[in-house]
Amino acid sequence: MSVLLEFSMFPTDVGESKSEYVSKIVKMVSQSGYPYQLTAMSTLIETYTVEEALEVVQNAYAILEPHSSRVYSSIKMDIRKGKKGRLKAKIASVEKHIGEVSK
Repeated sequence: MSVLLEFSMFPTDVGESKSEYVSKIVKMVSQSGYPYQLTAMSTLIETYTVEEALEVVQNAYAILEPHSSRVYSSIKMDIRKGKKGRLKAKIASVEKHIGEVSK
């Protein structure tokens, strides 16, 4: 199974810039060992189970909870049985038709 998780999470009450807190979450994601891709608006992660994806979300919240009384999160999942490696394969599939899409 492949679970593509797209999520963003940040404290709402710590000022205008959130990068200090987002960086802590990205570090945790990097150390998780799951393939991931940081984008300007969210982080994409590929896990093998829904439980693993939700654990990443829970760990992200645990990082922010001591710093804020309010946390915003947006979460999307694409769950597909019998597949893996979709984080890169989905991009490659589009590039097959139109060439390189990210520079």
